[in-house]
Amino acid sequence: MLSRVKPLATILAEGTDSEHGLKRSLGPWALTAMGIGAIIGTGIFVLTGVASATRAGPSITISFVVAGVVSALAALCYAEVSSKIPIAGSAYTYTYATLGEFLAWVIGWDLILEYALGAATVSIGWSGYFVNILHQTGLGWLNISPMWANGPHWGLAGQAGVSGYANLPAAGAILVITALLARGTRESGTVNGIIVMIKLLIVLFFIAIGVGHINGANYHLPPGGLAGMGGYFPFGVSGMLGGAAFIFFAYIGFDAVSTTAEEAKNPAKDLPFGILMSLAICTILYIIVVAILNGMVPFYTLNVTYPVAFALNSVGLGWAGTIISLGAIAGLTTVLLVMMFGQSRVWYAMSRDKLIPPGFTRVHPVWRTPIYSTVFFGIAIAIVAALTPINIVGSLVNMGTLFAFILVSIAVPVLRKRHAGLTGSFAVPFGPYLIPVLSAVTAFGLILYLRVGNPLLWNFFPLVWFAFIVWLIIGLIFYYSYGRHKSTVALQEVERMGISQPRM
Repeated sequence: MLSRVKPLATILAEGTDSEHGLKRSLGPWALTAMGIGAIIGTGIFVLTGVASATRAGPSITISFVVAGVVSALAALCYAEVSSKIPIAGSAYTYTYATLGEFLAWVIGWDLILEYALGAATVSIGWSGYFVNILHQTGLGWLNISPMWANGPHWGLAGQAGVSGYANLPAAGAILVITALLARGTRESGTVNGIIVMIKLLIVLFFIAIGVGHINGANYHLPPGGLAGMGGYFPFGVSGMLGGAAFIFFAYIGFDAVSTTAEEAKNPAKDLPFGILMSLAICTILYIIVVAILNGMVPFYTLNVTYPVAFALNSVGLGWAGTIISLGAIAGLTTVLLVMMFGQSRVWYAMSRDKLIPPGFTRVHPVWRTPIYSTVFFGIAIAIVAALTPINIVGSLVNMGTLFAFILVSIAVPVLRKRHAGLTGSFAVPFGPYLIPVLSAVTAFGLILYLRVGNPLLWNFFPLVWFAFIVWLIIGLIFYYSYGRHKSTVALQEVERMGISQPRM
């Protein structure tokens, strides 16, 4: 089952089709901007407050360090593999070349969950800020009813916000981004670059304004009530680690850079640069922002969907809160752009391998974009965003991402051994095992801590784990009923056309 590996020569050749393939238009700083566009968004503008109030308290700063370290370890693995296999598909393609078709299908199916539900999660947060801005700026006369600005909760306890019929602003945002992506990579990349600059300025604006309103006492509140045990770790070390697992969503995005391999001008050099640079910039900004947030107001007051603006409002800077809200909308828009971009490219790569119907490889004759996969998933994600609560889908995104990190980490030593002659512009330091093993182990550790703060089935099994397992079972049924018999590699085996692979 693990021996059916896609020939690396075939994978690399697919990225050289300049006539029928995707258009190479993205340089290193465009890729960095794309990574920042995906990383800075929901994690810092929405989930930070919930993580502080319900899990970590002031120790959320350490939670971000822990999540950043896990992400950095995985980023090193992504950088090496993407520089050696600069092809669309991200972890899916890397796994196909190293661990075989079965695990490639599993990770591809997992990435579909990550990007689709990630985009849905972000669009729900976008909707909340959008409706809030309408009221803050006196545009409430547009009168979006709460019943049509919130999706149903489906009877799940602990869901944020009002339970409504459908979240129409969230669905509308998805459809607009779908149209933009269908038009072209260069156009969407240009829009992304402009909004990323606005978003960075907004974050720096908050840092400059908020640092003067820090109250040191908020870092060490007395115990009792909502303050838990008080102090810097009001919910203990487990709460801090649970916070790291929950806000891991804040780092999702750098892996989306690797999905652009066939549209990067010089992928062997530009992909590692974009991945590592975007992660480094965002980690520094995150730590500063959450430290200021928890210094401005007591942590337990931050259990809102707009924590950055809320903190400014709480210290009498409502005008600054309005500016931050506008910046948050811009920030969440770029996250939507990059997540949906990555989604369509993974689906494109799987369709090209015929693991799913090959019609999705159709590229628009003028725009040179995967038009069918882009439109198909745009509509599907819009439906999910309109009808699904944010908490569960956000946790599922974390689960899917961490699982992908584990398999990419394993791919590094396997790729070095099976293809010793393959070189790239970047190599993981300290040999092929230390960093990849640490990456896989730490990612698995955060998966375990996802149970903190999430609903339990039968009083012991986290709902997020159960939903992820159900998704994988559905994927395996599709694989064994269709993909395993229709894939290009399977047909090559039948026709004795497969290229032999070096064995472990």
